[in-house]
This record gives sequence, structure tokens and C-alpha cells, in this order.
Amino acid sequence: MVDSKKTGILSFQHLRALVRQRVIRAEVPIISSQIQPASLDLRLGTKAYRLLSSFLPEPSDQQSQFTIEDLYRSDMVMYDMDLTNGAILEKGHVYLVPLMERVKLPKDIRGRTNPKSSTGRLDIFTRVVTDLHVGFDEIRSGYEGPLFLEIVPRSFTIRVQAGLALNQLRLMSGKPMVSDSGLRTVHRKTPLLFHNGDSGKTDRPLSAKELRVNNGLFLSVDLQGSSDHSEAIVGYRAKKNSHVIDLSLVGHYAATDFWEPLKRNATATMLLEPEEFYILASKERIQVPPGYSSEMVAYEAACGELRTHYAGFFDPGFGYANPSRKGTQVVLEVRPHDVPFRIHDGQTFFKVVYEKMRDIPMQLYGSALGSSYFQQGLTLSKHFKW
Repeated sequence: MVDSKKTGILSFQHLRALVRQRVIRAEVPIISSQIQPASLDLRLGTKAYRLLSSFLPEPSDQQSQFTIEDLYRSDMVMYDMDLTNGAILEKGHVYLVPLMERVKLPKDIRGRTNPKSSTGRLDIFTRVVTDLHVGFDEIRSGYEGPLFLEIVPRSFTIRVQAGLALNQLRLMSGKPMVSDSGLRTVHRKTPLLFHNGDSGKTDRPLSAKELRVNNGLFLSVDLQGSSDHSEAIVGYRAKKNSHVIDLSLVGHYAATDFWEPLKRNATATMLLEPEEFYILASKERIQVPPGYSSEMVAYEAACGELRTHYAGFFDPGFGYANPSRKGTQVVLEVRPHDVPFRIHDGQTFFKVVYEKMRDIPMQLYGSALGSSYFQQGLTLSKHFKW
């Protein structure tokens, strides 16, 4: 059994052991490719339920367990669909899908979930719901039961099918977050942030004075780009009208059919329109050493009235041990709210926190693992080609 006295995020080998022990289980066997350095991919089940709205199944005196039948009794379900051979999820609608995996966690192990990178880059809003719990994307210590995924496609209509993974699960014990002083110590030994630019010119770690720390590391947005070309692309905006995206197809769709490229202007600024969806990139490159994982803060009101990411988890090894360049840019999934918002190159835009791993994973994020974005710059999801 996994040692319950240690603090940190459970690594690849721990997750694999928990699958063998059926702490994490599914009727359709969990396969090795689902297990990442610090997370487990969660697969869609065979049914999707179109809902009137989002919801949370809070506990009550009258109810000790949440079931799909409860949704029908409350008139929340409009209709259901079979995902065995695939089905269309319409843009702007709310769906609930029971996941294949279920858990039986020890009393000292809890979980958090995140959308996968490709899910966030397609502006698919997803959140895991557990049985009678007051929060999304949280799996309480000792929880035993099913997992459900709420799905809201925001920019594109999508096609999904059973077995597809849109989200990932992390398990942890204790309080693994690295303190501000700890971040500075780690950065001195193994730099966490690098300046972005052509290799050999600005490929250097941030100095101690440049490192901005306050319950995590602050990063900024890149509207200059690393290219010297006067019309360098610094972002993308989702087109309002486009065709269905089949999430099982990789490198299939022409990017310009779905995205409007945004070029650098003379002032290196950009006006973000309310409720439009943008793909941008960080000014810095991030590195996650093997003994740590990292996560973007979900929403920072101090940085403006906008959401800067949907999928913000970085596995151990992200941006690490690249022979040609240290660190990897962070891709930002940006949706402004309420009012137009002007941003400029180098503006503080988001924050990342680091958490300790319980042990160094036997496998790290990178090309050997088949990771899709291990050398990313300003990169769309894996479904697109140029």
C-alpha cells in the first residue's frame, strides 16, 4: 500500500499501484497510457445527459447518495445520448457524463482534477462532480463512489465518444504547496523561470530580483513574440462560426478554419473583447523539476476581469531536460468578462504554484512519454494542422 505518512502529490508509480489495488478502478480496464507522471486520465462513459443548467449535488438530510435518477426527478435532464459510437455536444449547452473510473480513497488521500491541455485550448469548460459534495474538481479524503464530468463547449461544437479523456485526476496527502521562501531556494538550485527569446540571446534564468513571488510565481504575457518579423503572430482568437471538431482526430483540421491569427502591432498591445476566446503565451518559460508539479491559479481578480486558463497543471519534467533550450512557454486560454480589457507586452497576467511530489516519478513529462506539448511555444491544440 502507498505510504500514507508522506506529504505530496502521488507520482506515476503510486498511481499505478493504486490501480492494481483497485483504489482506482473501472469496468473497462485502466490502461498504462492513462497514467501520467503525476496524474491519471479520466475517460468518458457511455452516456451523456443534456442538462438545463449546471448544478452541485449538495448533501441533505433526505439524501445520502446522488444518482442520475435524481436529475430526472428534478427535471434537470432534457435528454440523454449514447456515446458508444460518438455523439455531438453543441456549443453553449451543459452536459453531464458519468466517467468510467470510480475511486475508493484512503482517509488521508484526497484528489483534485483539471481539464487536459487539449480540452482547455478548445475552450471546453469541464468540471468533475462527485457524490454529494459542495465543490467542483475536488474529491474529498476517503471518498468512495463514482465521478461525473460536467462539459460545456464554449467556442466550438464537438464530437466525443466513450473512452475519450478530457480531464485528469491528481491524488495527494498533507499540504504539498511550496512556500515563497521554498520557491526562491529551489530557483537558486534549479531555475524555475527563464526569459524567452532566441536561444543564446535571452535564454537565461530570471535573477532573484526579477523573480516575483507571493503565494506562487507571477508570470507575464508575451505580445512581442520571439520572431523578428514585423507581423509575428502573438495570439489566436476563436472564430464565432465553424464546423464540428471531432476530438478523436489529431492533426486533422486546418487551423485557419477555426482561428483568427493575431499579429504583433507597433505598440505590442492587444484589446481583448468580452466573452471572446483567445490563445496567448507567457513571456517567460517555465521549468518543473522532477520532484515537483505545478499548477496555474484558476482565477486572479488582481490581474484583471478575465480568466487566463482552463487547463493549468504541469507534470514533473515539464520544460525540464530539454537539450536545446531550458523551460517551455505557458499557453494561456483567455476569456475576458464584462468589459473590454487592454493588455500590453510583459503585463503581469497569471500565477503558478508549485507542489512537492511524494517521490520522484519513474516517468517524466516529455517526448519519451508521448507528451503533446513538451516543446510548445504559442501552440493550438493537437487537433489542428497548418
